[in-house]
Amino acid sequence: MQLRPATNQDGDGIRHVLLTVLREYGLEADHVGVDADLDDVTGNYSARGGFFDVLIDDDGRIVGTVGLFVVDGEVCELRKMYLLRQHRGQGWGRRMLEHVLCEARLRGFRRMVLETSSKLVEAIRLYERYGFRPNPEMHNCCRCDRAYALEL
Repeated sequence: MQLRPATNQDGDGIRHVLLTVLREYGLEADHVGVDADLDDVTGNYSARGGFFDVLIDDDGRIVGTVGLFVVDGEVCELRKMYLLRQHRGQGWGRRMLEHVLCEARLRGFRRMVLETSSKLVEAIRLYERYGFRPNPEMHNCCRCDRAYALEL
């Protein structure tokens, strides 16, 4: 398996991962709100100084996603870190998180924020293990009831 930069042509595969994981946890996508950024991953991520990567399995299928969204010159947001069930428990979530943290530091960001749902228990454990702490200052999106921040 390998991580590679996503292109706009990856949209269907990215949406498949997103919808599959959200449904698994009883959550819904918001195609006109928080998930509208997937309509143009290149423009919403890499063109703004961030990135959106996909995890590809040995058959070339997208099985995971992770994005670094630029909030401002010092703050970035971890977005859309999802991994299909059959690929969990193998260290890929940890590797994707380490990858995005390393890139954020290399790009000079001083703080990373994220929003998530309390239903994503495994993800929350992973974030907390890496030092993310509750962030009461952040506005929560429709499906997210938790916000976290990490000083880089």
